[in-house]
Amino acid sequence: MVNQEEPIRLQKILAQAGIGSRRTCELYISEGRITVNGQIVSELGARAHLSDKIEVDGIPILTQDKVVYALNKPLGMLTAMNDERLPNVGDLCRHLPYRLFHVGRLDADSEGLLILTNDGDLAQKISHPKHEISKTYQLEIEGQISAGDKNHLLRGVELEDGSIHLDALKIKATNAQTSLIEVRIHSGRNRILRRMFDSVGHPVRRLIRTSIGHLALGNLRPGEMRPLTFQEIEKIFEK
Repeated sequence: MVNQEEPIRLQKILAQAGIGSRRTCELYISEGRITVNGQIVSELGARAHLSDKIEVDGIPILTQDKVVYALNKPLGMLTAMNDERLPNVGDLCRHLPYRLFHVGRLDADSEGLLILTNDGDLAQKISHPKHEISKTYQLEIEGQISAGDKNHLLRGVELEDGSIHLDALKIKATNAQTSLIEVRIHSGRNRILRRMFDSVGHPVRRLIRTSIGHLALGNLRPGEMRPLTFQEIEKIFEK
């Protein structure tokens, strides 16, 4: 099928997508950082269609019909776009003129940062294990975690679906009954943190995802959502 759209100068598309000024976008093109439909484009006079798959450093740009939102998922809400039984993430998106889906998930009894988009290519890049995007969580756990338990979680614990370890663990506060800790992990296995801490005798009382990559939850209140810029999306992939 022939594309009937008029092609547009590539630097104009990039600038309109919020990548930077025209001059900055021209520099990106000349440096070979832009691909169109998987092919590197380095000619400044190149043109493309808005429907083309355009990426900067492997990250899809947001054209007029592509959006990405950050949501602070509230406690007790299902990570689903449609469920007639219980409150779900889809309820918060009904007013938007887009058909969004969630990237990854949080259990109903977990809270925090969730990404919503209508861009399948971007969702796949965020979810793919090869990008090793870490996620940071704030946990309230039962009891005081010992140095031995901390080392065990960092070295790896054996679960029914295989070994798994935390990338980082920081104790932020503790008392006789509970501890407040911050952890970082790459894995997206089902209820992985709750299972890990159950295995060392410290059940999780509360779980809040505070960042995905270097994209932070910030001051979003539970139930609030906001659109992300291309620069914020880049933070997801920063090492």
